[in-house]
Amino acid sequence: MPDAVPTAPATKEEPSKPEAVLRDVGRWFLGLLLSPFAELGALSRLFGQTLFWGVRPPYRARLFVEAMEFIGIGSIFIVSLTSLFVGGVLALQLVDGFRDFGAENQTGAVIGLALAREVGPVFAALMVTSRAGSAMTTELGSMRVTNQIDALVTMAVEPVQYLVVPRVFAGFVMVPVLTMLFNVVGVFGAFFVAVALLGLDPGVFMDRLRWLVDWDDVSQGLIKAMVFGVAVTLIACRHGFYAEGGAAGVGRATNRAVVQSAIAILMLDYLVTSIVLGEGFF
Repeated sequence: MPDAVPTAPATKEEPSKPEAVLRDVGRWFLGLLLSPFAELGALSRLFGQTLFWGVRPPYRARLFVEAMEFIGIGSIFIVSLTSLFVGGVLALQLVDGFRDFGAENQTGAVIGLALAREVGPVFAALMVTSRAGSAMTTELGSMRVTNQIDALVTMAVEPVQYLVVPRVFAGFVMVPVLTMLFNVVGVFGAFFVAVALLGLDPGVFMDRLRWLVDWDDVSQGLIKAMVFGVAVTLIACRHGFYAEGGAAGVGRATNRAVVQSAIAILMLDYLVTSIVLGEGFF
């Protein structure tokens, strides 16, 4: 009986070019839709781990102090310089606008309210993002791609407790402190421009500021600053902690961390303001 003729194995039919293009476009669009939810899931998971390990010993006080020094003390110059010019610009704009209808005596009150409620926490958090957040992402990303985080696991050291918890705690504490510094220096810059350069009465400027800006306005800004501090440090740690792809991957992680932190600050600013004021989200 003659041997059976071997048959070639069936090959999978390749999709046509239009089908392949549609498939790739569909995958890209689906990934674009799902990526924010995946990012929120990763942040929520890391935040839960941070809370879990933040209350468990050992408590490494040195790491907390070093993180607060890096985020807080290291950001004093850039926050102070930014707030000085922001206050000056606000004074220039408001005095010029208020003089059109004779209300320049309200300049101090409006600047104080703007700084305390909105400008101070947002700008302070953005400055921390640009200086400390990017540096934290780069540092943790470099540790990840050089296997230093894996070495911590090998030595029975929980990496989230050792690397993430001190930084998130420092952001929670120090961003409100930097916000208060921003407010004080910003008022000084506005006072100098409005009084020394534009001729406003110093007594009226300070009197309006003192009587119309109260603790509720300041506390609203501090609440925002605490939320921003946690968000900025958590996003920075998330992208650095899970970086991959060598030096180029660390650079991409740093870029994503800065962009996402800036977007998160603006989104959370609206949400927190809605909650504090008791208004709807939309």
